Amino acid sequence: MIPLSTGMRPETLDEFTGQEHFLYKGSLLYNAIKNKTFDSAIFFGPSGTGKTTLARIIAGEMDANFYELNASTAGIKELKEILERAKVKFFGLQKETSYLYVDEFHRWNKLQQDSLLKALEEGVIRFIGSTTENPYFAVNNAVLSRVSSVYEFRRLSKENIYGLLCKALEDTEKGLGKRRLVWEETALEALADLSGGDARVALDTLGFIADNLNEGQILDLKIVGEAMQRQTAFYDRREDKFNLLSALQKSIRGSDPDASIHYLARLIDGGADVQMIGRRLLVIASEDIGLAYPQAISIVQACVQAALMVGFPEARINLSEAVLLLSSCPKTNTAIMAIDGALNDLHKKNIDDVPLHLKDSHYSGAAKRGIGLDYKYPHAYGGYVEQQYLPDNLYKAGVRYYEPTANGKEAAFKNYLESLKKK
Repeated sequence: MIPLSTGMRPETLDEFTGQEHFLYKGSLLYNAIKNKTFDSAIFFGPSGTGKTTLARIIAGEMDANFYELNASTAGIKELKEILERAKVKFFGLQKETSYLYVDEFHRWNKLQQDSLLKALEEGVIRFIGSTTENPYFAVNNAVLSRVSSVYEFRRLSKENIYGLLCKALEDTEKGLGKRRLVWEETALEALADLSGGDARVALDTLGFIADNLNEGQILDLKIVGEAMQRQTAFYDRREDKFNLLSALQKSIRGSDPDASIHYLARLIDGGADVQMIGRRLLVIASEDIGLAYPQAISIVQACVQAALMVGFPEARINLSEAVLLLSSCPKTNTAIMAIDGALNDLHKKNIDDVPLHLKDSHYSGAAKRGIGLDYKYPHAYGGYVEQQYLPDNLYKAGVRYYEPTANGKEAAFKNYLESLKKK
């Protein structure tokens, strides 16, 4: 049986969902595909975000020969066979262009990747490689230099996936429309949220549910929870997760480790994943602890990464460590107050230009314009010299965005900055 995600795979650009940051009607990539000027590219990002789908759509739009390999199962032998066929078509009477798509390209070693170089240089093939790894580490520089663009695919939004699920349930040709299933909106929302931005997971889970529902059974929250093997308590009362995240942050801010752990436990028990909790903890580390204990952000990041690696149930221990640390730390909100104050001034005030002595002077003619002439290099004065850095009107107004507290490690920064004023 064909998986629902395969059956619902879009076939045209206008059917493609997600990646709006680089693909939308009128974008450079969209126009390149429609104008048939698309060359070669690397697609990288998580699974289920549309890399293979977009590669196949591009090949269809180009009216070109299309070859597809998976680097986990194919090697140089298969690649050479494709390149030979592409060469014959390219240098033959018809001068046909061929596209080669290699999924999981990062799995090929340097020698395998370099086998593409001559064909790319000659224009025998146009190449699309997809990878879940950062291509600037996983792909040879020689290949990257011959590929015109690198596109980062992001996890699909909950709204994107919800739309795909609705379409699958209503589509009578490729989807589940003929089955006339009955579903609860909250169940679809939960499935969209729990799929983690992976369209394949969402659609194939929906297909699994549809194949195994009893006649007349409603697709509800309980069914989704059973299929995903996850708690769905949040989705009975949709505000719960936001209330619990808010309570967690306020308890940490209030230095109450017991309350903080209580809300962490409720989040975990309600089905919150590591990413949901981890994102909030990383924000708290800068917003509420900040310079009072600068190491907090690094420790929390390490705890969250460890939690992602080990998964539940053990991840609860890593998250507990992070929560206990944050709730027991000295607190300061100077990081958020400073940046918000500066942004507020930018939006509400007419700010003067950067002072001349701070502008870039590393070019011919800068001195004639008076740029950089009066700049004092602090290291030449023992590490500090009094000098104007703010734009004129802010400097004259005595604007201060950072008001350090005497809490924790920030007390040392406060003392240092105050000592400079006495020099």
